Formats: sequence, C-alpha cells, structure tokens
Amino acid sequence: MSQNGADPEQRQQASEADAMAGTFRASEHQHIRYNPLQDEWVLVSAHRMKRPWQGQVEPQPLETVPRHDPLNPLCPGATRANGEVNPLYDGTFLFDNDFPALQPNAPDPGPSDHPLFRAEAARGVCKVMCFHPWSDVTLPLMSVPEIRAVIDAWASVTEELGAKYPWVQIFENKGAMMGCSNPHPHCQVWASSFLPDIAQREERSQQSFHSQHGKPLLLEYGHQELLRKERLVLSSEHWLVLVPFWAVWPFQTLLLPRRHVRRLPELTPAERDDLASIMKKLLTKYDNLFETSFPYSMGWHGAPTELKMGATYEHWQLHAHYYPPLLRSATVRKFMVGYEMLAQAQRDLTPEQAAERLRALPEVHYCLAKKDKETATTA
Repeated sequence: MSQNGADPEQRQQASEADAMAGTFRASEHQHIRYNPLQDEWVLVSAHRMKRPWQGQVEPQPLETVPRHDPLNPLCPGATRANGEVNPLYDGTFLFDNDFPALQPNAPDPGPSDHPLFRAEAARGVCKVMCFHPWSDVTLPLMSVPEIRAVIDAWASVTEELGAKYPWVQIFENKGAMMGCSNPHPHCQVWASSFLPDIAQREERSQQSFHSQHGKPLLLEYGHQELLRKERLVLSSEHWLVLVPFWAVWPFQTLLLPRRHVRRLPELTPAERDDLASIMKKLLTKYDNLFETSFPYSMGWHGAPTELKMGATYEHWQLHAHYYPPLLRSATVRKFMVGYEMLAQAQRDLTPEQAAERLRALPEVHYCLAKKDKETATTA
C-alpha cells in the first residue's frame, strides 16, 4: 500500500522514520544545546515556528508618553513616596530605592535546627538610576554621549558598592510586559552580601573552564563566534553582540568585550565610547524588529567584588545579558511556563535564525526614519 493510502498511524510512523533517516538540520529538527556558562540545557524545536498562534495577544504599548509628568516620582523635581523631592537633574540621577528588597542592617536569622530548614543572613542596598530627565525617551533614542554617561554611572556605582558588597547587580526592566510600571528610562542596582544563584553558577562554570583550558570561557567563546559568524549580530573595535548558541529567549543577545575585562570600572575611555555606540545600534535593531519600543530585561555580570585571600577572578569575563520576550510580533510573546518551569528551557526559533533577522535590520531607528520621511514629503 502506498503511504497516501495508509492509515494516519502508519503515515505518522513513516514520517518519523523519514525524519530519523534524514540529515540533521538545526533549522528543522529538534535537539538540545548546552549552556556552558550556566551549566544547563535548552531544547530547540525550530519546526514549531510553523504552528498557527492561538495564544495570548498582548495590548500594544502606549505610543505617547509625556516628556515630563510632575506626578511621576522619577521625573526631575517630582516628590517621591518618602516625601523627598528629586533634584532638577539634567543627566543621570542615582538614589536609594524607596521600597528596597535588601536593607543594610537586617538581623541574622541564626543557626538552623534542621538541615532541611536553612536560612542565612541577607543584607544589602537597592538603588534606582534614571538615565535621562525626559520620560519619552529610551536608550536607543538617546545620543551616544548620553549613553556613555549612563555607562560611566554604572561603572561608578559598581566601584562604590563593590567596596562593601561581594555582588553588585545592575539590571533594567524595560516595558510593561517585563513588569516595569514606570516608562521613565531607568534601571536598578542591587548590591548584596551574598552571591545570587546565577552568579554562583557562572562563577563555578568559568572557574572550571579556566582550570581546564587556561583561558576565560567567555573570551574563548567570543573568539569562536567571531570565526563562525552565524550568530554574530554586531561587532566593533572593542565589543561583540551575538545571539548565544544556547539562547533561551527568542531574540536573546550577549554583549561581550573583545579583550579580557573582569568588571565595568576596568573599561577604558575608548571601550566605554564604543560600548555606548554598539548599545545604541543593538537597541535600535530591537525596536526596529517589530517597530515597537522593544521590551526586555537586561543586566551586567562581572567578577565578584569581594576580596578573598588570593582570589584574582582571572577566569571571569564581563558581559551583559539581554532577555527580550517578544516572539512573532509586537503583541505575541514567549511564556516560560509548563515544560520550562517543570523540566528545562525550550525555544522554537533557532539562535541562528534570530541572529540573521537582527543582522538584517537597519541601524536607524524606525521613529527617526518616519520623521525624516514625513519631513521629506512636506518639504
């Protein structure tokens, strides 16, 4: 009997046999990929991109945000929840979070009475950093010098808090989809008396790789990606942007310095200028992908700042993670539920496909391109 005349079960078995016998193609066949930085695996199921979407569709983000709102607690001159009045700042502005998750003087929980019920002390500080005095701009719409000022502020706060705490986490949640309740351009800085879980995994993985191979894991990884090029999105004199081989989020990227750098304060003036430029290009590409203010969570990871006896942290390489949730459009996002919560991470679009799409996007922001087109039309 021909396959066309077979019953559905026979056709399914024949299809599976053909797939098993065929040549593996990452863009067609499911497989798992290893993340050596965080010691975990991700399931890649590229064939699922063909399925129709019938899931949740998010509302479009608001297109108009007022440049200054006196009731917005992040604006210059506004009164915050604790009664303090913000200065009339015209650049970056750093202040203590009014509702911190970590405080410097929390008491010690004391010894545990059973190994299954452990608790340890957690102390620290939480700060908020505004990038710009205007609420209607985001990093890709800021100038390169303005972004450079943000980088300098990041390096400065890392040095300041790193003198007291072993871990300083800089992170930005952009967009309501990522839980950001305030559109004013800003990030957070949490410094803690302990190494968080992900930092501990990256510490172990990088130390292990360095012990075995004599070089930093991410320095070697960046070198290999430069040679292969298939996941490279942007490159400059001092920086690389790529979609990691092990990426989980659809358009996740990794930002790496080309030379060995452990922490933000170690960056030279030239590296900081170049970082501002490549950040603007990357974030412009993100916005251009679906012509929307692209939501993401991002953060910097650098070597711990604690001074252990003999610890130089030469195995560490400074890097930034960008985790954007959008998958198919400005309103269709990836959810980390079900299998991801109970088994392991899974993605549909391959990292190579994501990198190809990002590479092809222009580096002029779509909002500016529209304005230029409107100006040309009315001229």
